[in-house]
Amino acid sequence: MEYILIFVSAAFVNNIVLSQFLGICPFLGVSQKVETAGGMALAVTFVMTIATIVTFLVQTYVLNVFGLGFLQTIMFIIVIASLVQMLEIMLKKISPALYQALGVYLPLITTNCAVLGVAILVIQKEYHLFQSIVFAISTAIGFGLALIIFAGIREQLSMTRLPETMCGTPIALITAGLLAMAFMGFSGIV
Repeated sequence: MEYILIFVSAAFVNNIVLSQFLGICPFLGVSQKVETAGGMALAVTFVMTIATIVTFLVQTYVLNVFGLGFLQTIMFIIVIASLVQMLEIMLKKISPALYQALGVYLPLITTNCAVLGVAILVIQKEYHLFQSIVFAISTAIGFGLALIIFAGIREQLSMTRLPETMCGTPIALITAGLLAMAFMGFSGIV
């Protein structure tokens, strides 16, 4: 039951983008089409999960043991950037097709503050490793869900006639606000 609560809370109630405002850059930048939003969601899910596991282990077995907690943010940034680079190199050699599918999104993930935010939140919430993995996966699913829904709405809006002053960023921000309000409806669940 504890893991279900973590999942529902991270994916819907405390959505990383719509409630905590982390990952806004890819949310607004990669949400023009559902295809690109889906690719970004898959890449973020993979990287966020692996980064959370590695940063949890670094925090537990290196930073806490040697009293270097003050280096947490810097170490996590280095770990996330290194993981994305290693993942990019491995995908290029092992699976060129998957590299082509995710290659565009991998550099964007390096600068996605949602990945760093989840790594830090796991430590702040004092989760153990399995709870951290569930939290990371469910947060990434919530990020992807919000991103894909937002991209679908933006695709529909691109086919409608809007006043010239509302085209582009203004309608995207209004839509994001309405989507955030819709996700607020989940707040009574947990």
